[in-house]
Amino acid sequence: MNAFALNKHGRLVLPTNIFPQLDFSTMESLEQLDSVIRRDFETKAPSGTDILDKVRVGGYESRYALMRDLALNLFWANRFAMTMYDKRPTRWADVPRTRTDVFLPVLEPWEDGDTKIAAVQAAYPTLPAQWDEPVEDRIFEILFDVFGNRRNHATTLPAVKPTVAQFLETPANLTFRLPDYDPDYPVYDYTDILDCDEEVPELEALLRWAMVLHNQYPWDRSQVELVEAGQLADDDYVVTFHPRDAEVRAFLRRLDAGVRSRPAAPARESRPPVRPFPEIDVRRQFAVLPRLESLAAVHGDQVCSNEDLIRNSAYNWSPMGADEIGAKTGIRQRQYSSLSLEELGLQAAQAALAKAGREPEEIGGVLVCTCTSSRLIPSLATYICGQLGIHQTHAAYDLVAACAGMPYGLAEATRLLQEVDRPVLVVCVEKFSDKIGNVRTSRMIFGDGAAAMVVGPAPDGAAPDFHYLQTYASGPASEVNSIIWPNPVFDNNITVFGPHVKALAGRYLAQMIEEITALPDPDGRAGSLLESIDLIVPHQANKTMVLQLAEQAGLTPDQLYFNIEEVGNTSSASIPLAIHDAVRDGVITAPVRIFAPGFGAGAVAGYTVLTLDPAVVAVQQGTAPERDHAEPALPASDGASPASEDMRVAFG
Repeated sequence: MNAFALNKHGRLVLPTNIFPQLDFSTMESLEQLDSVIRRDFETKAPSGTDILDKVRVGGYESRYALMRDLALNLFWANRFAMTMYDKRPTRWADVPRTRTDVFLPVLEPWEDGDTKIAAVQAAYPTLPAQWDEPVEDRIFEILFDVFGNRRNHATTLPAVKPTVAQFLETPANLTFRLPDYDPDYPVYDYTDILDCDEEVPELEALLRWAMVLHNQYPWDRSQVELVEAGQLADDDYVVTFHPRDAEVRAFLRRLDAGVRSRPAAPARESRPPVRPFPEIDVRRQFAVLPRLESLAAVHGDQVCSNEDLIRNSAYNWSPMGADEIGAKTGIRQRQYSSLSLEELGLQAAQAALAKAGREPEEIGGVLVCTCTSSRLIPSLATYICGQLGIHQTHAAYDLVAACAGMPYGLAEATRLLQEVDRPVLVVCVEKFSDKIGNVRTSRMIFGDGAAAMVVGPAPDGAAPDFHYLQTYASGPASEVNSIIWPNPVFDNNITVFGPHVKALAGRYLAQMIEEITALPDPDGRAGSLLESIDLIVPHQANKTMVLQLAEQAGLTPDQLYFNIEEVGNTSSASIPLAIHDAVRDGVITAPVRIFAPGFGAGAVAGYTVLTLDPAVVAVQQGTAPERDHAEPALPASDGASPASEDMRVAFG
């Protein structure tokens, strides 16, 4: 399924949020399936009894609130039917009796169903419309046609249905019976659902839910009844269930074979290293000093705003508005790319080489920093080499350091520089939009983007552009596993465990600030390295979280630059993208000293202290987002030092 699509109204649609799909390729047990089903369908869904009780005590404040509960209830009632099976009305005489891949559901009558249906029908018109009465009435009509014709109890539905032969072993088993079936019964086409367009984002999402639920019962629902197996006549129609794809078939075979997964070994308690790892002092430790010859960026070409997320609310999301997403994350929009990960990285690499005036045959190494590549052979780095026309280079490989990708990449490039004494190409690229599915926290945060840098030898006698480099990794197992992709427990989509991420980010950021406070200014003009810093460009993880952690570390908001409001979290690409945008938007207008800390998945972290001349940045035209307020440009330096006096005062 496509990660995103544009409908005929030019609006972004996220199909994975709308059409329930589970990845059965890694499911090995009913317990694992049950965990996924409970998380996606059951945790937030009210039962029919819950809805009835809430109606009786006047617990619904609006029509929308009632309809939302109806929809969640119906998704829950269809939790196995819509994720595992295709439903096919079939004439009873034509149903195969011995096949092992054709199933019939055994159903129980819905206890007090008529009472619950009548209560909802009576309550709806007494409630006020929340936004748009005609639209809400139209949605209710679709939802109530499904809810009001429900016949079966949903609490005890089994995931694995009996085969027809197993069903017939008990003549009293109940299943659906249709007196007739019209194969042309109207349903909503895929494009109908994508092209849904309502002014209120919440209503647009709910209308899509209603359309999907309508399509689960493509027959005259008012004529459906539950009958015993022994009462079925040849011309009756029953609803047979068929595995929806090969992965479901394989999952059912694994269950039948009794395949069991091995439990993971418990992690040992982590202990601090025997002594701290020293930072890399570039001037003191390296003979070939690094120069940043160019920096180029490629942004996503499709904006996904917070409103777009609400328009695409998934059935397993808690109620949340666009403003609330902004408050929690500091993000107003994220940018997705219609390009592949490979093409994103390649475009950034081409732009960086062009800006540096370098030809492919001059490159001594290619490093690609990414945590979203599914390419193993050839590596993304060697693929880019081939596409660039690099006949041979000393080294080309991928680094998986996630949100610390740029510090890791620049540290590795500086080491490679010692061996090859020729430029090294570093590409930081991520494409998250197709790896999120309907995981809300991930969908709120991540975006797509790429940046590339050419790191070459500095001229003889010139100071390096990188002053200090540092990398770290690991921590308690909870922090190491704080961000996981692919995660079988979450349908193989990327998942974020916020408290653990915040713990590792806070731990590493405090350690970094402590280190650079103790280090000297390499030019001897300020009391410490921290005091010599003009601007902090942190990994754009979550603006709200980073500002809180920075304050705890003794920093103030005006010392940090963010572009996460417009592009989201792009992991390894986030720092170089932010540097590019700071130059593009006039925040950096003269050479500045930057502290660039990165921290994130895998409990990795690192920082680079570098001097950036804005002249080396290949400014991507036509991508500047609208901003609520203009950010002041950093004051130009006096030429004696990258750090301005005004900024030193701020850091002192």
